[in-house]
Amino acid sequence: MDCKMDYGKLQQPDTLGESSRSHIHVPEDASTLQPSRKKKVILLSLLSVALIVAAAISAVILIGLRGGMSDRPESAIHRKPTQAISRTCSKTRYPDLCVNSLLDFPGSLTASERDLVHISFNMTLQRLSKALYFSSGISYLQMEPRVRSAYEDCLELLDDSVDSLSRSLVSVSGTTSTQDVLTWLSAALTNQDTCEEGFEDLSGSVRDQMAARLKDLSELVSNCLAIFSGANTDDFSGVPIQNRRRLMENDMSVEVENEDGLPRWLNRKERELLDMPISAIQADIVVSHDGTGTYKTIAEAIKKAPEHSSRRTIIYVKAGRYAEENLKVGRKKTNLMFIGDGRGKTIISGSKSVFNKVTTFHTASFAATGAGFIARDMTFENLAGPSKHQAVALRVGADHGVVYRCNIIGYQDTLYVHSNRQFFRECDIFGTVDFIFGNAAVVFQNCSIYARKPMSQQKNTITAQHRKDPNQNTGISIHACRILATSDLESSKGSFPTYLGRPWKMYARVVYMLSYMGDHIHPHGWLEWDGSFALDTLYYGEYMNSGPGAAVGQRVKWPGYRVITSTVEASKFTVAQFIYGSSWLPSTGVAFLAGLSV
Repeated sequence: MDCKMDYGKLQQPDTLGESSRSHIHVPEDASTLQPSRKKKVILLSLLSVALIVAAAISAVILIGLRGGMSDRPESAIHRKPTQAISRTCSKTRYPDLCVNSLLDFPGSLTASERDLVHISFNMTLQRLSKALYFSSGISYLQMEPRVRSAYEDCLELLDDSVDSLSRSLVSVSGTTSTQDVLTWLSAALTNQDTCEEGFEDLSGSVRDQMAARLKDLSELVSNCLAIFSGANTDDFSGVPIQNRRRLMENDMSVEVENEDGLPRWLNRKERELLDMPISAIQADIVVSHDGTGTYKTIAEAIKKAPEHSSRRTIIYVKAGRYAEENLKVGRKKTNLMFIGDGRGKTIISGSKSVFNKVTTFHTASFAATGAGFIARDMTFENLAGPSKHQAVALRVGADHGVVYRCNIIGYQDTLYVHSNRQFFRECDIFGTVDFIFGNAAVVFQNCSIYARKPMSQQKNTITAQHRKDPNQNTGISIHACRILATSDLESSKGSFPTYLGRPWKMYARVVYMLSYMGDHIHPHGWLEWDGSFALDTLYYGEYMNSGPGAAVGQRVKWPGYRVITSTVEASKFTVAQFIYGSSWLPSTGVAFLAGLSV
């Protein structure tokens, strides 16, 4: 099948009821949302212009140093690609677009393959920046609520993609880890997919204008990913891309674990914070309903937290139910740590669903995209209920995000592991359809994953992984966890089969390792999305699991499914190798396994 086909729109009324990754159509009324966004638009526009100028200047300097800009602007049709361009673009999934876009960029005809890495990043960054600039310019238009929601998602996601490409462009010349750049490019590609998916099933002027501005952006980011990795697009073995890039010579070796076995992405102080008694923690901000804290609402605390901070900011949220819809830790709010009084005691709850005429992305009770986000000892829930379909309790797109000893409760689409690198430890996660979904590189360790009783005629699916491009270093690894049924499902499990996952996108990647599986798991293990879609390109793996639901004798026979027997292959999905990084995880203080050992 054509991998560009939009499979998120497929409905499965005979298997999952009306549930799918697509948004359910809700009749719109005549109401419109037209809030004042002039300040936001101006800031976005200024940022975009600055980035465009900066990118252009860096390109001029780069190519000037490499041999001048002898090629004059002329139609790419009348020019032939150089050997360097041909070799570079042959590695991509969209070679024609690659050739034409590079030929249109100043300096490309005198550039080496190494230079073309920079040029491809520069060119794509400029295109993203222009898309953000021009998209922000139509904010004044009247939009129905559902269209407004998709539009606002795109502004946020484009802004995040510009940031990811900017960091990647700076990093390719420095000593930043290859895996950092692959992570940021993978996230940028996921952002573009999410933006475009938000306009599915919609029509009208705004959709058409956004489609024009978004044209080719996903493909351009995909090409950057392929060019940077220096790999062919045949990564079907499921093994993450590791040190496969051949173009860059100064790749920094990655320290993946310390004496505790975790990647070194968190410092010693943060490790101590994760297990320190609350009474011993000196919080920067305290939230309490009764007025005994710094603020009464979490929204106020987030607003007052510093931006772009390299220092850890601790927000202690006292026991209570905080029903504040759509709380968000934005990209600029870095290194925030939220500590509660315990799961079931500190509760962040919302009730938005796609029935509120918003995108799935917009339904999250709590969302975090600021790098270094940590949550400990609290509950995130969405109370919309199963009849409201897509309703996210927690959405995480934060790089180096950690969620520790938390409950995440919902039905369909409970936990949205959207993008970047994430780690969940000792969490209880509840849901029905696709209730762990997204395209992060994420490891769940020592968690309890509970399937609930779904609606009539529905089937439970634990995961719906979104990996769309074979060069993305993403996937879901469920390691040393417990796959269980809630009591209401346990009493009627014969009527509601539960599957380990179904492939949302072409290169979906999920593994279960050394985990206990209850007898509610269907003997086939995995469920098709639609016919034969992705069955030969996905990677679904199981390694030494236990329990009555772990028997593999009747598992699916898809080309992409495998029973993993090699410890070398299984180790690729451990903390140490899958969510690799220079130092981030040990510093959180979360206990973890770096390798396979239990």
